[in-house]
Amino acid sequence: MQPRIQFCGAARTVTGSRHLIRYGNKTILVDCGLFQGPREIRERNWQPFPVAPSEIDAVVLTHAHMDHIGYLPKLVREGYQGPIYATRATVGLSRISLPDSGRLQEEEARYRNRHGLTRHKPAEPLYTEKDAYACLKRFEAVHYHQFHDLPGGATWQYLPAGHILGSAFAELYFPNGERILMSGDLGRFDTPILKDPASCDFAEYLVIESTYGNRIHSDEDTEAKLADLIQDAYQRSAALLVPSFAIGRTQELLYYLKNLQRANRIPRMPIFVDSPMATSTTLIYAQEEAEHDKETRIAFDAHDDPMAPEGLEFVRDREASKALNVRKGPMIVISGSGMANGGRIIHHLAQRLSDPATTVVFTGYQAEGTLGRQILEMAPEVFVMGRPIEVRARIEKLNSLSAHADQAEMMRWLNGFKTPPKRTFIVHGEPEAQDALRQRIESELGWNVAIPDHLEEFELS
Repeated sequence: MQPRIQFCGAARTVTGSRHLIRYGNKTILVDCGLFQGPREIRERNWQPFPVAPSEIDAVVLTHAHMDHIGYLPKLVREGYQGPIYATRATVGLSRISLPDSGRLQEEEARYRNRHGLTRHKPAEPLYTEKDAYACLKRFEAVHYHQFHDLPGGATWQYLPAGHILGSAFAELYFPNGERILMSGDLGRFDTPILKDPASCDFAEYLVIESTYGNRIHSDEDTEAKLADLIQDAYQRSAALLVPSFAIGRTQELLYYLKNLQRANRIPRMPIFVDSPMATSTTLIYAQEEAEHDKETRIAFDAHDDPMAPEGLEFVRDREASKALNVRKGPMIVISGSGMANGGRIIHHLAQRLSDPATTVVFTGYQAEGTLGRQILEMAPEVFVMGRPIEVRARIEKLNSLSAHADQAEMMRWLNGFKTPPKRTFIVHGEPEAQDALRQRIESELGWNVAIPDHLEEFELS
């Protein structure tokens, strides 16, 4: 029986990466993410998994973002009993983010029940903090560039993906000798802190993401724009709110703020990272020296933490977080989540979004249906925690900050292949982005490209 792959998530949508690979009588799941965005997409999280979790032999993770790992506690609770493989940094980050996800879901369910904001009686979390801790017992750390056995005679290795700390391509070899390269999310070249994505020159089959498959990242000067926004906030004694992903984006922002301070391009003002998860993540970023690029290693060797600007304060306590809502500016508040679809940033937006003195700065992709997308598209009014809020704050976006490769960077990476794959599958993107990337790959490289539909299965032959 030929190997097969079934796309159980991230098929014609950006989130919910879940890819089932079957060979012989074995089943491997690559990534196990949450669906995010519009309600009709999120509801897939509540649907039965396409196969019984107990029938899956192993899980291989590419990185620690929730749309790649966030369904794991439910998978384990429903019967998965095998190993969950990940890089060492991904294991560390998952220990932070998965319990946090379970805790937030429990809190949201309680809030909705208390305020009557649910169609279901009562609202329930997808999984709990306890479920998340139970799932973490199945994690096993695997190093980059080391082959590891899978059930049924397959092997695989991790290659650096340059997306976030611990991110990896999973290069899986079937018992027949052919391989499939699972890109996870493809990182960018020449960005701070992390090494560039590894080059790859061949795989019989390739699965590649397409988040920015129809876009080229802005070439704006990130530090210059950030400096202008901070100067403006300082002069107006304003609060500058930054919805930011706890893993990756927050650390990059701190890096840029430290650089701007070194060059005396911004005034000193309080900087609050209001996220327990981002606080713990930043510590892991500092500890994982093997993943740092040359400049970051040099800085740490000189005992000069490049992610520690002056005035930085990490906020763990919930009461201290609430106190920020009544604090006067100028100040910078960096808080999750990055798409404003949960976390502490919601409370800050509820308090300050209607204030013209506030500046809200988005730093990354805002998926369709998220609060961040609505605000960024200049909706005059949005609902925050079930309440209508008039949007009167200044809304800005740092256009060149993204952990995802854009179309040009994807093509740069794909051009490293010396021989075309037999078939390339495009996932993890909105339909327009996927179609644009497919057209460019077909026209410039002449490759055989498929865009899977949800739950579609392909024979790898």
